[in-house]
Amino acid sequence: MEGTVRKNVSPGTHVMVVRKEHQGTGKLTEGIVKDILTNSAVHPRGIKVRLTDGVVGRVQEIVK
Repeated sequence: MEGTVRKNVSPGTHVMVVRKEHQGTGKLTEGIVKDILTNSAVHPRGIKVRLTDGVVGRVQEIVK
């Protein structure tokens, strides 16, 4: 599923995100979505979320 489409991401979803400081390297952080921060239905760089551990980043992939 696409991490750029808001309807694919909901609280409790297991995801891989890229943090702002890691956008250059592409280093991913794994976690569970707590809050969705992007209001638009689609975002080309990924939906911005806050994970349960407080990390904020853009969803790059949804873990099955």
